[in-house]
Amino acid sequence: MRDIILIQVSGGDRPGLTAAFTRILAQYNLNILDIGQAVIHDTLSLGLLVEVPPTAESSPMLKDLLFEAHKLKVSVRFLPIDHDRYEDWVAGQGKDRYIITMLARKITAGQLGDVTAVVAENALNIDSINRLSGRVHLEGEEANDDARACIEISVRGKPNNPEAMRAAFLEIANQRNMDIAFQKDSAFRRNRRLVVFDMDSTLIESEVIDELAQEAGVGEQVAAITERAMRGELDFDQSFRERVALLKGLDARALQQVQQRIRLTEGAERLIGTLKALGYRTAILSGGFTWFGEYLQQKLGIDHVHANQLEIENGHVTGRVVGSIVNGQRKAELLQDIARREGISLEQVIAVGDGANDLPMLGIAGLGIAFRAKPMVKETAEQAISTLGLDGILYLIGVRDRDQAELLAAGYRE
Repeated sequence: MRDIILIQVSGGDRPGLTAAFTRILAQYNLNILDIGQAVIHDTLSLGLLVEVPPTAESSPMLKDLLFEAHKLKVSVRFLPIDHDRYEDWVAGQGKDRYIITMLARKITAGQLGDVTAVVAENALNIDSINRLSGRVHLEGEEANDDARACIEISVRGKPNNPEAMRAAFLEIANQRNMDIAFQKDSAFRRNRRLVVFDMDSTLIESEVIDELAQEAGVGEQVAAITERAMRGELDFDQSFRERVALLKGLDARALQQVQQRIRLTEGAERLIGTLKALGYRTAILSGGFTWFGEYLQQKLGIDHVHANQLEIENGHVTGRVVGSIVNGQRKAELLQDIARREGISLEQVIAVGDGANDLPMLGIAGLGIAFRAKPMVKETAEQAISTLGLDGILYLIGVRDRDQAELLAAGYRE
């Protein structure tokens, strides 16, 4: 019977270590059944699961490996694997796989401990843990409000109670000031092609209609209606018409003044620039106004913009909009229409928003993300990001910081 042996090598990393050990294995014509290698702070951990053919003896090979390890000043261990155990392991490759993404300004042991405890409670096996964020300097780290940290955990199995597990992750996220995404590891997760954004309080920090209301002297009235609508307490169409009506008589030059005050949300330029460099299509689907959506389209290079057209006559706002209102249902319809015209399946679409009127499009997209959202939206959406900027979305699709660095080196600019 063929021997199956797990070979584990650990020690200080340097060029040529893997080559040295695999060269010995090649001399004995061994088959590689599985392999994994990681380097953490210049320390190597290499695992090789090998099959020794019946014509070969394992003892001479093990002696050669031990001698090589001594020469290279690393440790090597051998673990015989029972054939039945190996077959059970092979059978497990058909189990569902999931990706857990942890996002925060800094990843702590407490955060990781809480997350992995939930993983264990749900009988999921961890296959790998990888860092997607870049290395950080300790000096000045505490004062860096723009710091980003992300760990991606690959697990397999079937959760005991998926809804309870998601609720546990949400509770940990709230308590530990972090975000936790739980996604099925499918081909679609790695092949998204279209990202659609809400505009106000998502791509930009403000609610434009509130800014216009300040210019018109009706700020408090409009802000109160806006807040209630975003929480889902008011019908969007009715509340929108009421707010726009309060803008009647506003000098159209105020739109330009508000435009000059617009601030992009943290990470927006980095995200859009990276998506463009990777070939993604992008869109703004907004319950705000086309004036500002088209400005962002030019500034960021957005492919599609759909928003409400504010009616202006004789240089003044009339208090009405032209055409139908872009409400929650309309956003979902526009998302489907853009995907259809671009030849993209809904599973390959990412939708990002913060308000109740974004829930319909978040619900039909392959990946719906509530960004710095109201509590009801955060609890309803499939995924949520609250602790990082918009560029945290890149981690949910598996883009590492070093990938972005490669884009910069290739000539991409934010």
